[in-house]
Formats: sequence, structure tokens, C-alpha cells
Amino acid sequence: MITPKKDTPAFSFDECLGCLDITTPKEFSFTEALTHLSRSSLECMHYIENGKVFKLIEIDGDQILIEISEKESATIQVRFVDGKSRNDAVCEKITGYVTEWFDLQTDLVPFYRMAKNDFLLSKLAKDFYGLRIVGIPDLFEALCWAVMGQQVNLRFAYTLKKRFVESFGQQVQWNGRQYWSFPKPSDISAISVDELRKLQFTSKKAEYILGIAKLMGSGELSKESLMLLNDFKAAEQKLLSIRGIGPWTAHYVLMRCLRDATAFPIGDAGLQNALKQLLDRAQKPALEEIRQLFDPWKGWEAYAVFYLWRSLGSPSTKSSSTKK
Repeated sequence: MITPKKDTPAFSFDECLGCLDITTPKEFSFTEALTHLSRSSLECMHYIENGKVFKLIEIDGDQILIEISEKESATIQVRFVDGKSRNDAVCEKITGYVTEWFDLQTDLVPFYRMAKNDFLLSKLAKDFYGLRIVGIPDLFEALCWAVMGQQVNLRFAYTLKKRFVESFGQQVQWNGRQYWSFPKPSDISAISVDELRKLQFTSKKAEYILGIAKLMGSGELSKESLMLLNDFKAAEQKLLSIRGIGPWTAHYVLMRCLRDATAFPIGDAGLQNALKQLLDRAQKPALEEIRQLFDPWKGWEAYAVFYLWRSLGSPSTKSSSTKK
């Protein structure tokens, strides 16, 4: 069975203040998490302001708007924006969600030990120390987002997601701003392909998303059932059996939702561009060379990918690669 990597981090809460504190590992950078979450101005699933993340999450059918900030070293604080107190069970579920979202359960010490003397990863590990795989805990959201991102640029993928969420998701308003939760399979069970085409989805992508919603709505597919399979390879095969899910999409979901550290979307254009930049090449490396480059990183492929993605656009990356 697939089992969690670590226990949920310790947390404490004050019902009077309407907030809770979560202890974070030493190898965690809230700044790097914010950098990742700030990638697009079109992002609709959270909002960042003054170093704080605002996110609407659903706990036991209740839409709860939370504010996440760094309180002090090794502690982040989650504040309930409505100021209401929550009981122990709700606080524990929110802690679990934030822990999974920010990947706080993973012990990164072995990854950094491996990367320390690696000619490609060493500088990335140093420059982006504390970066973790910011996840997508909800399987339906992860699958839909991956499908939306197939064969389009990142900006248009965010545009599709924004239209989808604002058409079918739930929202709350606070302080003059709308905050959205991702639609559930049941929220789109009655819509048609044409309705998604009006949002500029292709017919195929509309069919894939509606098919996934049907599988999840019937209980044939769930995050829990995937986690109960024998191993991640079995989960991959289950995902690949779904119409519209190919190797890239399956590995992306394994990486961001199911937390498979060996997930390796080798055909990803961003990954190939990052390696091209790091190697100071005119052309992207061939797939066989990418496999060879990743060979020393076995067991940590997903983290290597995430650090390589992070390196894109970093002004120091190319100059450092020329010194090697």
C-alpha cells in the first residue's frame, strides 16, 4: 500500500483568536512557496497579498476562507478570516490540508544530501533551498488542471481554469474580493461539451473532463482508491486507462497530487527547456540523454523536475552553468 511519508506536523490553535500555528521543517521556505504560487496573475484558486496567502477550502461541507502567513522561523500561521472559532477536528483537517499543499510531510534531507555534489542540482538546491513540491491535494482539480494544460501555453491554461472555476465553482466574498473553490464532479455532472466549448475548451478536453467527472462521481475513481493500490506504478496504470490521460498527465498527477517522488514527466517542455538552459545548449537534450541525466536522481525524480522548473527565468542559472 502507498502510505504517507510522515505524520502531520504539530499544530496548536487558539479558539479565541481564530487561528492555528503549524510547525514546519527546517528545510522549508515559505518564500519559495509564495514564489511558486505567484506564477500567474490569472490564478483563481488563491490570492497573495503582503506575503500572505488567502485560500478558500472546503471542510465537511463548510467553505472556510483562510489566511496563511509566516509567523516566525519554523512556524506558519493559519488564520480563519471570518474570525470564528473551530473545533479540534476541523483544525486538524485544515492542518492536514496545508501540510499536504505545502508538502511539509516530506523529509528533504536525503534529497539535499544527494544534490550537494551533483553537477546540475547542487546550485539549484542551494539557490532554492526549502522549495517543496507545492501540491494539488484534490484529485479532480489535479486531473482537470493537467488536462487543461495539455498542448497549450501556461497563460491559456490559467485562462481555461479561471473560466471553469468561475462558471461552476463556489465562492465567498470578503473585503471586496471573491474567493473560489474548485468545482466538484457533481457540480458539472449535468453540463454538456458545448457548455465547455463556450469557455474555449476543445471538444476533446471537454469530453475528457466530463468523463473524469463521471468516473469520480460514480466512485469508480477516487484519490483514496488510488492510494489503496499496491504501489505508484499500479496507480499510474489506473490513470493511464482513463480517456485523455497520457504519460505526461499521469506523472504530473502522481507528482502533484499522489506525492510520488519518482514521478517523471519526461516529455514536459518546461523540463526540457530548463535542462537546455542549465547545460548551456542551443538545442533541447534528447529524451535518452534526459533519462541518463536523471539516473543519479532515482527516487527523487519529481523533486529534480520541480527544481528544474523553478530554475526557468532565474538570472543566475545560465551564468552558473557556464562555469561548470
